Amino acid sequence: MKYKFFALGSQVEVFFVAENEKEKRKAKLDAKRVKHFFLSKQKVFCRFNLESELSKLNSNLGVWQKVSPDMLYLAKRTLFYYRESGGLYDPRVIDVLEEIGYKSGKSTVAKLALESGKLKNLAVDLRIRQGKMFFSRRMDFSGIAKGHIIDLAASFLKKRGWKNFFINVNGDAYAAGRNARGEKWKLPIEGARDKKAAIFLSNRAAATSGVIKRQWKVRGKKVHHLINPKYPNFFSFEIRSVVIINTKAEWADGRAKVLILMGAKKGLTFAKKKKLRAIFVDNQGKVSYSARAKKYFSRRSLLQRTSTL
Repeated sequence: MKYKFFALGSQVEVFFVAENEKEKRKAKLDAKRVKHFFLSKQKVFCRFNLESELSKLNSNLGVWQKVSPDMLYLAKRTLFYYRESGGLYDPRVIDVLEEIGYKSGKSTVAKLALESGKLKNLAVDLRIRQGKMFFSRRMDFSGIAKGHIIDLAASFLKKRGWKNFFINVNGDAYAAGRNARGEKWKLPIEGARDKKAAIFLSNRAAATSGVIKRQWKVRGKKVHHLINPKYPNFFSFEIRSVVIINTKAEWADGRAKVLILMGAKKGLTFAKKKKLRAIFVDNQGKVSYSARAKKYFSRRSLLQRTSTL
């Protein structure tokens, strides 16, 4: 059984393996609960909603504010990914995203807000103390919020007794058990030249980051939504997309964007160092993958059309 709804700026798909009428009724009810769950969490993290918790934090800079457990968790994880990536993962790029017209497609100012070397350490602008947070600059946690919400939704469905289900939010996904045919759940690889290229998951999560769907032009210059905080005026199209596989969608989410910003060579080095299950799609649509990701290509024909890094 398949259910669809719109949340987090994307189409959310939830699949259940329901074997009888009782389970089908339960699936319908739990799908509605998952939808409500997504929409309620969206009110916490959405920077486009002026009433969201994030927007209220961004509107009251320079003061300590009490926050929800979800916001506290994501802030702590953001600081971790910032340190791990050497500053490439940075929630303060919200200024640049708005100035280059993300969502509207129009630039509002001529000069980008961030310049290489001008940002302080994130721990200076984002502080946490006894359940409260302090913003010196505006933040955007959407880079890992989607993965976090998927993980929470998957945990909810497991507690409801579901062993076989699949949640997919535009390439960020969690796959539990197997599909109705007894096979692993299929997740297409975004941007691959081979339209059949996919990975196959069971009791695993995946996160996809890419520059294909969210790109536009500002004064004739092609830009996208993945901002490098060290070089905010530079937009690389070397890599179309990166997929990371892990047990947690948020964990994968926190690395996928970073690998794109690092570029193919440095991204591969980082993936090997961190032992990531990583899949890269270059600007020609060629798929390559780290050795640890190989087993997720469960069809030999796909392996023959891709290559190990």
